[in-house]
Amino acid sequence: MLDKTSKIYIAGHRGLVGSAIWNNLLQRGYTNLIGRTHKELDLTDQVAVRKFFDEERPDAVVLAAAFVGGIMANSLYRADFIMQNMKMQCNVISEAYAHGVKKLLFLGSTCIYPKNAPQPMKEDCLLTSPLEYTNEEYAIAKIAGLKMCESYNLQYGTNYIAVMPTNLYGPNDNFHLENSHVMPAMMRKVYLAKLIHDRDWDAIRKDLSIRPVSVSVEVAEKLGCKAGGQEGCGCVPVAAAEDNRNAVQGSASAKSVGRFVVDGTSSEQDILAVLSHYGIYDNKVVLWGTGTPLREFLWSEDMADASVHVLLNVDFKDIIGIEKYSSVFYGASADGAVDRNNSEGRGGAIPSLGEIRNCHINVGTGKELTIRELSGLVVKAVGFSGIVEFDSSKPDGTMRKLIDVSKLHSLGWTHKVEIEDGVQKLFDWYRDSIQ
Repeated sequence: MLDKTSKIYIAGHRGLVGSAIWNNLLQRGYTNLIGRTHKELDLTDQVAVRKFFDEERPDAVVLAAAFVGGIMANSLYRADFIMQNMKMQCNVISEAYAHGVKKLLFLGSTCIYPKNAPQPMKEDCLLTSPLEYTNEEYAIAKIAGLKMCESYNLQYGTNYIAVMPTNLYGPNDNFHLENSHVMPAMMRKVYLAKLIHDRDWDAIRKDLSIRPVSVSVEVAEKLGCKAGGQEGCGCVPVAAAEDNRNAVQGSASAKSVGRFVVDGTSSEQDILAVLSHYGIYDNKVVLWGTGTPLREFLWSEDMADASVHVLLNVDFKDIIGIEKYSSVFYGASADGAVDRNNSEGRGGAIPSLGEIRNCHINVGTGKELTIRELSGLVVKAVGFSGIVEFDSSKPDGTMRKLIDVSKLHSLGWTHKVEIEDGVQKLFDWYRDSIQ
């Protein structure tokens, strides 16, 4: 359906996954790509999105943009997370249909699954029990997105597919200590502890110049910080850090003022004090929990390859095993107005086909390791000779989160980068990013 000349719009093309999808398509010879930054196109603005589709008329759309944030932001700004994501999804999906887009790929997250879902989590466990409360609104928005894809397909005969990635890591990952995920946070902590031991202050300052670290003013006072940091600097961003957060169309910030920030210009005393708050010491790192929780990780470029594989090779009919899944395939028109008093020209699902649901695709490795085992891989990659301790007084979080990827395998794709190689590749990228 799509060829090398097809125009493909990637929403969120600068994020962790969106940028990798962009590069994967280029490597395959698909060069007619369109991307817009948030500043250039606000996907929550219906008029602007319609104007964009009027002008560009893409053949395919990859919806990798999302309004994302860390645990604290998700907990505080619940209305923002459901509303901003719903607006983006509604605008892009509805305009894609209105402008005859041939193929749409929607990226979600495994946070859509119930908090206590059976492991490994199959697609069919969606909506079988309550969600994790802290990111419930984001999850509901993503569930709505995948249901929009299913519903448009069944009513209008479209070819929209939703993929749900596991925890991602890779180039352009978020290494900010305040809100990054377990692997990049752990890696940076271990690296900084090594640099402190090596007395490599040039490297430490270079790291902090690119990614400053902050604590509240109250914490800074308890730590004995002086005037070397930027006190009262205002809002400190909480960047896209949610389990396998995709690309960032917008991000929620911790709307607090008076954060105490250390960067490359701060005093050694302040830097060491603030880093200690995050468990970073001279040749020693303290991590939260027992180290026993199990996690699954997928290299972001593998996620991109899976996404492009689905975009180019998998149709909705391949997922559900039904060739003609909408009345449109039997001649029903779909060019009428959407009006509750009008049933003409609105396509229609086929009730006799039974219940068609959970058509999304899990994307992951189907493999897991403990947080303690992950720390061992990070230590090896960094070349750290110090101590890694686990503080069992701190919470572990969910003890296991593994997805079933048998559907993905049956559709012809399996991951390529194993976790051992991926950790080294991520550290190499991180180190290069601060040179």
